[in-house]
Amino acid sequence: MSCFKAYDVRGNVPEELNPDLAWRIGQAYAQEMCPLEVVVGQDVRLSSPSLCQALTEGLLDGGVNVVDLGVCGTEEIYHATFSQGFDGGIVVTGSHNPADCNGMKFVRRGAVPISGDSGLQAIRSRAMSGDMSPVKRRGVRREECFRPQYVDHLMGYVDPAGLAPLKILANPGNGCAGMVLEPLRRQLPFAFTLINQEPDGTFPNGVPNPLLPERRQDTSSAVVASGADLGIAWDGDFDRCFIFDEKGAFIEGYYLVGLLAESLLGRSPGGKIIHDPRLTWNTIEMVRAAGGVAVESKTGHAFIKERMRAEDAIYGGEMSAHHYFRDFAYCDSGMIPWLLLAALMSASGRPLSAMVEERIRAFPCSGEINRKVADSAAAIRGVHRHFQPQAIEESWIDGLSMGFGTWRFNVRSSNTESLLRVNVESRGDRALMEGKTAEILGILNVFL
Repeated sequence: MSCFKAYDVRGNVPEELNPDLAWRIGQAYAQEMCPLEVVVGQDVRLSSPSLCQALTEGLLDGGVNVVDLGVCGTEEIYHATFSQGFDGGIVVTGSHNPADCNGMKFVRRGAVPISGDSGLQAIRSRAMSGDMSPVKRRGVRREECFRPQYVDHLMGYVDPAGLAPLKILANPGNGCAGMVLEPLRRQLPFAFTLINQEPDGTFPNGVPNPLLPERRQDTSSAVVASGADLGIAWDGDFDRCFIFDEKGAFIEGYYLVGLLAESLLGRSPGGKIIHDPRLTWNTIEMVRAAGGVAVESKTGHAFIKERMRAEDAIYGGEMSAHHYFRDFAYCDSGMIPWLLLAALMSASGRPLSAMVEERIRAFPCSGEINRKVADSAAAIRGVHRHFQPQAIEESWIDGLSMGFGTWRFNVRSSNTESLLRVNVESRGDRALMEGKTAEILGILNVFL
């Protein structure tokens, strides 16, 4: 049961996740959530068909009707769940992980996430115990395709008449994104150049995780070679997109949060924007300048989505490239962000580099730095002791955040990996930011 994580199921196949466990998870979901009809789908991984089939059999044996979308992206499951009124949705996906890994993501009616404290641990316990009540009838499976409706929803975020004929380099990473780009691009005035577009569960061009610096070069080089105005790369299940400017430079997700907030506040003046506490100053300044209200939330999709619903926020963004939208049932999408960004570029007539570089100069940041330490809690306490006498602001909403007027940092334990994550930013002083980053890392070296 080690594959059950804070927000989802993830593990190596077959050591941690296999068809037998997938069948039990399907049964346990049926027993715990009591749905009448659930939508399921799978990514392109070689292990996904057998896992999805076993999951489906478990749901059917639990008396649940199953609607199978086949190969699709995670957000297609979200969209089908909320738009078609299903009682829940499950996608079999390993997302950005290596080819020998796989997993599952779960939602209930309305595409509300099921995470550790909202039912996932109960599913784990029941799958482990095998405690299943008898059912009156076996469920029925049918196949459906809601991709046209999903594409229509995406097109609702832009006005094609207002879009410039941008050149776009798109890299699906041999995952699922290419399947959606085909019907989407026919409705857009953009000239697309695609690389690694064929779905291939062996990932012949490398693991689809553009957060890794070594996985960015093919996109960056192709942007420059094709003369594109914008580069986009996706992870395997395309619930995250990663952006490159016309020079092939990778744009930190932090700076995109402010731009997307600005775009959406233009449509919903005075709206609330949710952001995580890792890097904040640029987002807060841009949201306030656009007439919105910035609201801080603990990092993680379950926390962000819950806070968005509580605040009726129009948008939520994390620097890790998760972007959430009220009109998308508060779910994250890897397609909506680049469409909004292309619309912003079209309206401004400015290259993306110019739009971002002024924000980078105003608030230079370290980017997220990961460190393995022996004791995360002790390491955070050590950082706190060192900086407390100088701190003007201090918060423990998510790890430790401290502000010093001209610079700030956040140090937190990862929710999904055995890592300590460090983020530092300053007000227009790159040398200060870099010096303080080195100082924090020096303290953490004591705890390696």
